[in-house]
Amino acid sequence: MHIDTGTDELLCELHQRVALVTLNKPHKKNALGDILTPALRALLPTLERRSDVGCVMITGAGNAFCAGGDVSEMGTPGTGPAPTQEERVATLTQKQRTLTGCLYNLAKPTIAALPGAAAGAGLSIALACDLRIASDDAFLVTAFRNVGLSGDYGATWFLPRLVGLARAKSLFYHSLRLTAAEALDIGLVDRVFPAATFREAALGYAVDLAHGPTQTLARIKQNLQSGLDQTLNDAFAMEARNMIASGASAEAREAISAFKEKRRPSFHQHTEQLKGADE
Repeated sequence: MHIDTGTDELLCELHQRVALVTLNKPHKKNALGDILTPALRALLPTLERRSDVGCVMITGAGNAFCAGGDVSEMGTPGTGPAPTQEERVATLTQKQRTLTGCLYNLAKPTIAALPGAAAGAGLSIALACDLRIASDDAFLVTAFRNVGLSGDYGATWFLPRLVGLARAKSLFYHSLRLTAAEALDIGLVDRVFPAATFREAALGYAVDLAHGPTQTLARIKQNLQSGLDQTLNDAFAMEARNMIASGASAEAREAISAFKEKRRPSFHQHTEQLKGADE
């Protein structure tokens, strides 16, 4: 099923409850720009609201994930009076919150599927996802220092939480290029698939998550992410709230029934019925 994004620079198809979002500027390594980025920003809340979407997977057309911001557009003056420093900071802050901030907090599992390079703000998008998978010929690089920039879209917040502060500093300071195998070794990607079958393997990986208990996975995600900045007692309280809510859900009832009947649970055979039971 095709989901309209308003532009050919961003494609979205629904496959077996996976919203497959494709950055579609292969001639520019899917670099972010004034058309693609607002479209992605607008699409994410729509996918979060859809009951037929169980997982969001972002990938890139061609042989790249995303090369970051379109450098050819950087430094180009706009029309009208120049914004103040404070206005520029406020604008960029809002853009970050509504893109990688939204992606990080999305109440559904998110996957970045890297068929090739993820660099700069493109890497930020990948880091904002719950999981990253890669083609065996993909690579990841912070890249910001190479264009004299300090980093944005949450890269300097996400990366230390994934690989540790010292390693994150090294990756930023030296702009080291990580192969897919190296990224797997440090836990930055979850799986690496052969390039020849990457897109099929990536979709299969996502389908497994998409057919899981969507509301339960959202609660697990909230527990894990909030726990990074909570005290242990606060984490206990959140876990308790989510555990009690999960235990009373239609998803738990289906899982328990499936266990007793020695079958696989079917969480989404009656998606709307499950949704209504928990509202």
